Amino acid sequence: MSLAELRELEAAHVVGTYARSPVEFVRGDGPYLYDEHGSEYLDMLCGISVTNLGHCHPRVVAAVREQAGVLMHVSNLFYTEPAMRLAGELAQSSLGGKVFFCNSGAEANEAAIKLARRARPAGEIIVLHGAFHGRTYGALSATPQESKQAPFAPLVPGFRAVVAEPEAIRQAVGERTAAVLLEPIQGESGVHVVPDEVLIAARESCDATGAALIFDEVQSGMGRTGTLWAYEATPVRPDAMTVAKALGGGLPIGALVTGERLADELGTGDHGSTFAGGPVVSAAARAALAATDDAALLAGVRADGELLAGRLARTPGVREVRGRGLMLAAEIDGDAPAVARHALEHEQLIVNATGPSTLRLLPPLTAGRGLIETAADRLERAIAACAPDGASG
Repeated sequence: MSLAELRELEAAHVVGTYARSPVEFVRGDGPYLYDEHGSEYLDMLCGISVTNLGHCHPRVVAAVREQAGVLMHVSNLFYTEPAMRLAGELAQSSLGGKVFFCNSGAEANEAAIKLARRARPAGEIIVLHGAFHGRTYGALSATPQESKQAPFAPLVPGFRAVVAEPEAIRQAVGERTAAVLLEPIQGESGVHVVPDEVLIAARESCDATGAALIFDEVQSGMGRTGTLWAYEATPVRPDAMTVAKALGGGLPIGALVTGERLADELGTGDHGSTFAGGPVVSAAARAALAATDDAALLAGVRADGELLAGRLARTPGVREVRGRGLMLAAEIDGDAPAVARHALEHEQLIVNATGPSTLRLLPPLTAGRGLIETAADRLERAIAACAPDGASG
């Protein structure tokens, strides 16, 4: 089927919530995607930090094939070994408590909000300006962005947004605070690292009042920043965290992971999901987690991140580089959406724009020096081609 035919089907039958690029991808292999004509694209976005290990990682594919031929679904009314084993491995790799499985990052944040309110009924949730926690109603209510919230008001009450400053946190958190929910690195707003002093203030304030500190690691977790979990590179350990995106190696799964203090707050009937933790996606996630929790791979992420950040900083037209590991943003002088389009169409390079002047790069954790250099070269040409002085490619 041609791209034109696909676009006709979309126009006729698909709700128009996405602005898709005019490319049909039919195959993925490691860091590359291939369109219907066989053209090869270097993927420096990873499906928005989902295919962290590259497309169709052999261990993930093998796990999916084996499990799909044995058992695909029974619901959470019964036990399955893949889900129970994954829960143990997730908890042991992180906060040491318990796990609730779901199907996405937004759902994981919904579970986290319910956990906090179960522990402190009717308590307020403190969030940071610039946050993005999802598009379902609870998660959207925790996302203080007027353009996303306004069309769907009234929202869920009991959320308060503050600036990412220590004193603002201290002033906001009190005896009726249920939780402080934050991304250690804000991804959708342009890869802004929350300063350590803000995280420390949040931790100290939660300790003083009994509130829960919850990290949203949906985008920053699973090795993306050079440690398995983003909190490990900070001076703070949260009481719970949410993960998704790369956890399934390309398949949809999310999870709320607690520390010991909150492990038993949610009880029978408090929350649920029909498809959550199904055998196939749990098998995929076990393979992805095992492949990611590797010291050599994580060291490579840190080295590749330094290399890419350095290349971006030296690129003409780039005025700021932000991020950690392989979760990076480049603030440019030009039109970031135009650069992303040019990179796709003329350089076969996939990046995306999170704002008018912000480019986001989320390369495969397995990229290596050669691919990082290649990607940086292609992006430099794209930025030059779209420079404000009128040069165009």
